[in-house]
Parts: sequence; structure tokens; C-alpha cells
Amino acid sequence: MKKYEKEDVSVVWNSEKCKHAGLCARQLPQVFKPKEKPWIQTANATKAQIVEQVSKCPSGALSIE
Repeated sequence: MKKYEKEDVSVVWNSEKCKHAGLCARQLPQVFKPKEKPWIQTANATKAQIVEQVSKCPSGALSIE
């Protein structure tokens, strides 16, 4: 699992759960950039936008701590 910080929350990515549906990259492409390192760039959106998008992850690979 990897963590990406944004203000007082962390986006947690569990690669073992990820089904690569691409929903995150299609709906919030300024943050979720699978071809770049790091692939989650939290500086490019508000905390609210990121939390909302993470909640839509169909596999549960993305979560908020």
C-alpha cells in the first residue's frame, strides 16, 4: 500500500485490490495519472474533490485515512 498526503488526510492505494477500471483517471485526471510517477498527484485538486473521487473507486483499492 502507498499513501499520498493532502492536508489532513491520506489517499491510500492498495495495488493488490486495484482492478484498473480507470474511473479515477477518467473523472479526475489532474490527480490520477497512471503513466506518471507519482501517479497520484494530490496538489492538483482540492481535498473535497479527491475525497469524493476516492469514494467512487469500484474495487476499494483507493481509500482515505
